Amino acid sequence: MVFWEGYVSDEAMGTFAPIVVYWLYAGFYQLLPPLDNYRLHTRKEEEEKNLVPLSKVVKGVLLQQLVQAIVAHGLFLLTSTADASGITLQPSMGVQIVQIIVAMFVMDTWQYFVHRYMHQNKFLYRHIHSQHHRLVVPYAIGALYNHPLEGLLLDTVGGAISFLISGMTARTGVIFFCFAVIKTVDDHCGLWLPGNIFHLCFQNNTAYHDIHHQLQGTKFNYSQPFFSIWDKLLGTYVPYTLVKRAEGGYEARLVKD
Repeated sequence: MVFWEGYVSDEAMGTFAPIVVYWLYAGFYQLLPPLDNYRLHTRKEEEEKNLVPLSKVVKGVLLQQLVQAIVAHGLFLLTSTADASGITLQPSMGVQIVQIIVAMFVMDTWQYFVHRYMHQNKFLYRHIHSQHHRLVVPYAIGALYNHPLEGLLLDTVGGAISFLISGMTARTGVIFFCFAVIKTVDDHCGLWLPGNIFHLCFQNNTAYHDIHHQLQGTKFNYSQPFFSIWDKLLGTYVPYTLVKRAEGGYEARLVKD
């Protein structure tokens, strides 16, 4: 039994819960005090380097989420295995955990190769992927700020493929997609907070992705949102070190051989 059972369908939860979670978690970061002692970039850098206003970022994210909701709802309806009474047989907890892990690897694989190609193809980078990199200094609300075509190919199609290959039900999909959203937002939050569980459990984290957003790091650290496996296997991984700034906060610096 899950708390929403009897109130809203798993398909509806899978469609709308990740959107709600995105704005709640990103909004949490947005409402935090400045926390200058934990920022990877100063507020001055954010104001000077970012090339798009917050209002436009919000509109871009909402557009992507609209497309995601339409695709997700259709996908859930097409793959539903509910019986005549509307009940879907759920797999065991162990099977669901395996499905989520499989989905994580599938999503990482899809996003790595699509993301890397969007950097290496000059036309795609200039006209599509560069929109995301207008946020030179990432922040939480901008995690899904992409060109609509990139949002469709990278995130929406990637999520659909992960869902289909893993064989999960819509109920398991709620857990997976909400977790993926939280991880993506955290990777773009721009803060290195003590005790952050994502920093402790994942090498692919806020600082790892911050390196990629830096001018000298755009050819490295393509992996997202979970692991760094493909970067390490294919030679696009670059280590970094965190250096404390005299004025407070940290700076993520590349460590190249």
